[in-house]
Amino acid sequence: MFITFEGIEGSGKTTQIERVSACFDENGYDTVVTREPGDTLIGKKIRAILLDPDNRGMSDLCELFLYGADRAQHLFEVVVPSLNAGKTVLCDRFTDATTVYQGAARGIARELIDTIHSVVVKDLRPDLTILFDLDPAIGLERAFSALEDGERSVDEARFEQEALGFHQQVRQGYLALAGAEKERFLVVDASGTPEQVFGEIVSGINNRLGIDLRGKGTSAS
Repeated sequence: MFITFEGIEGSGKTTQIERVSACFDENGYDTVVTREPGDTLIGKKIRAILLDPDNRGMSDLCELFLYGADRAQHLFEVVVPSLNAGKTVLCDRFTDATTVYQGAARGIARELIDTIHSVVVKDLRPDLTILFDLDPAIGLERAFSALEDGERSVDEARFEQEALGFHQQVRQGYLALAGAEKERFLVVDASGTPEQVFGEIVSGINNRLGIDLRGKGTSAS
């Protein structure tokens, strides 16, 4: 299985992916948790460039192609080999992030983004995409709080410095994708407590994928 996690900054997806992974492990699945950008040696160097607040002058096209380069290496080293080995892959961001951040928010033509995806990703698609939906004002407040507390690195805060309007466009871009592909997307209300969000995720995974995850903190336990 290939499950991706998407959402704006501060939506809580990175925290929840670890809980979901633990739940899969409890139920006997061989699970790989990964992320984009930066989950390969080459990708880490690309991530440092992409998320560095000092790189404010980066062009939109440069940003787009760097994400494509990271994804190509990530698929080659991590995602495809893991799926071929029969593992369940949980990925923090994938192609939908590019479509909304560089497309809906930056304004790059969808045709160009789709062309890059067709070359890099080919016909690989997630079995399920979990979208953490949240008011961007709340998400940014959470993100800045995490930066102040040292939970997130200030060296990777370039997108947090974007205006609120940018993040609102990202949210709307995600919701538009979810509306167009209802069978692939599971939209969860990320404004709830971590326990509420986790329960909604596990229930959604069970219903959408026809499995029966049970474990600590799930509504099925």
